[in-house]
Parts: sequence; structure tokens; C-alpha cells
Amino acid sequence: MARILVVDDEIGIRELLSEILYDEGHTVELAENAAQARDFRLRQRPDLVLLDIWMPDIDGVSLLKEWSSQGLLNMPVIMMSGHATVDTAVEATRIGAVDFLEKPITLQKLLKTVAAGLARPVIPESMRTRTERPVIPDPVFTQTPAVNGGAATTAAAQAAPVMAAAPDDSHVGPITLDQPLREARDEFERIYFEYHLLHENHSMTRVSERTGLERTHLYRKLKQLGIDTSRKKSGS
Repeated sequence: MARILVVDDEIGIRELLSEILYDEGHTVELAENAAQARDFRLRQRPDLVLLDIWMPDIDGVSLLKEWSSQGLLNMPVIMMSGHATVDTAVEATRIGAVDFLEKPITLQKLLKTVAAGLARPVIPESMRTRTERPVIPDPVFTQTPAVNGGAATTAAAQAAPVMAAAPDDSHVGPITLDQPLREARDEFERIYFEYHLLHENHSMTRVSERTGLERTHLYRKLKQLGIDTSRKKSGS
């Protein structure tokens, strides 16, 4: 599923959205102000951002402008507010927001808007040009003109080097890529959390700090992945 950044100065809103999105299988990151959201965005790119407009330090529209000017607005952003005007919503959309949620946010509206946002990721023009690869003709597959009834062509074909079989790139370590994204993500997360549990001697406090998840969310994630925490505790 997706990694979603929730930016809101109200702890109640953050916790509510976090609980709902976790239950849907998403990984949720929380920021209580624009400064925390800015720091997170500099470290990594979330799949989607839920961004509150009215915050005490820097408002959401200003942060949206900042990301846009720095070339960091390459993920879908959904604005949230209970007091925004139509002009504010239009301005946010013009800058690059993909949608707007009016508070109080209903469960159905949240899930529908998030699903729509994830289905239409924002890809800047600069990134598109980098990912486009020109087709370069392979000099190995050039046609040899026939001489003496095709004898030269046959000889050239026999002398051509035998190309090695393409390596199997369908696996990343023990994880096969020939499966749905959710199953592949679950396999990776299971390996990831088991690694940290082992290296932190099964200390949930230290694992929580290392992974950046609150303990409540960490326990829920381990349970969701089928990692037996009670067995780990008994062996420590």
C-alpha cells in the first residue's frame, strides 16, 4: 500500500486519520507543523500528503508553494481545512494540489479522496524527460549482406558470439517481484521488522525509535504482518 504523510497541528485529527489509514493497510507518517513536514519531505518522498491549510507556523498553501518552487512537489497533495474559502482552494489547486477535503472529514469521503489521489500521481516534466530512454540500435543485430548464394551470411552467423542468457532479475534478495505490490511490500516489511527486532534484542522501545513508529502502531504493524511478538519476548 502507500506511504502517506499527514500534516495537521491538531493531534485529534492526526490520530483519527492515522487510525483510519493504518486500518486500510497504509503506512502513515505524522507531522504537527510545516517544519516537520518539510524535514520529512527532504528525507524521502511520500506517496501522498494530507496537508492542513491553517497551521500556526507556516500555512499549508505557503508550504505547497515552497515545495513547488524547489521541485519537491512530485507527489499528490490533498489540502484539508474547516475554514478555507473558495479562493484558497482554487489557489492551492493552481499551485499543484490534486484535491481538497473540508473538515469535519467523513470516513467515506477520506477513503474516496485518498484513493483518487493515489491513482493520479504528480510527475513533473523534468522527471518525465529523465525517465524517457532513447532506443539505441544494437550493433550485434546488424544484417550481413549475402555473398555467393548466402554463404557469407551463414558463415557470419556461425562466427557470431553466443549471447549469454539474461540474468534473472525477478527477485530482490528473497523477495520475488512476480507478485502483487501489497504482497511484495508485506514481505519486505516482515524482513525489515524482524531485522530490527533481532538487532535491538527485541526491545520494542528501541525498535520503535529505530523505525520511527509509535509503539501502538508498531504493535499493530507486527500483528498485521504475522510476527509473533509474544514469542520474541519469551525468548529474551
